[in-house]
Amino acid sequence: MKRVLLALICLLFPALSWQALAQNFYRKNGEIYDSWRICRTRPDGIDGYFQITEKGFRPIIISESFGNNASIAYRLGQEFREKYPDFYQRAEKIYFFARNQIRYTQDFNQFGYREFAQNADEIAREIEKGRAKGDCEDYAIFLATMYKAAGYRTAIVLIPGHTAALVYLPGYQKANISLTLGGEKGWLWAEATGRNNPLGWYPQKAMQGKA
Repeated sequence: MKRVLLALICLLFPALSWQALAQNFYRKNGEIYDSWRICRTRPDGIDGYFQITEKGFRPIIISESFGNNASIAYRLGQEFREKYPDFYQRAEKIYFFARNQIRYTQDFNQFGYREFAQNADEIAREIEKGRAKGDCEDYAIFLATMYKAAGYRTAIVLIPGHTAALVYLPGYQKANISLTLGGEKGWLWAEATGRNNPLGWYPQKAMQGKA
């Protein structure tokens, strides 16, 4: 059993082109902001997409796809909940959907910026078009939204240079490691960036770094 100390918040609560979304974004001090005034090209700071500060972080970009803002991605998660009543099978189906429908692409190659986070609905729209691309934070944001909509407890975790989603799935037997979060066992690492990664595969680099 591997214990992980997470500076995170659990989520309680929507290939993208710049031209397609130009009307919803604006430039300020060399950074790109969306209509929610969230900086998409920087995760840190009070206006960063993950609001990383000395006290921890809050993945604020998730709020663009929850509650009154729930749209395509949230509805997709709800559809998985209706289609797959089995708790474990549903979790696998959501994971494989994200893994197989999004092609891992670095932000600079896609947007020309070292960082550019997409919200879950932007990814979902591109999946509908058959051309979704993203890097680690995009996978994590999309998975966390889908899992929450499908009835799971979920979280986002940061390790140096990487972001992943977690899903609470106690009793799942296919994971190589079950994690402990806040003293509670049963959390699984959802690392969908690799085309062959199964749900619950926990990478060696995560074991070596502080989360």
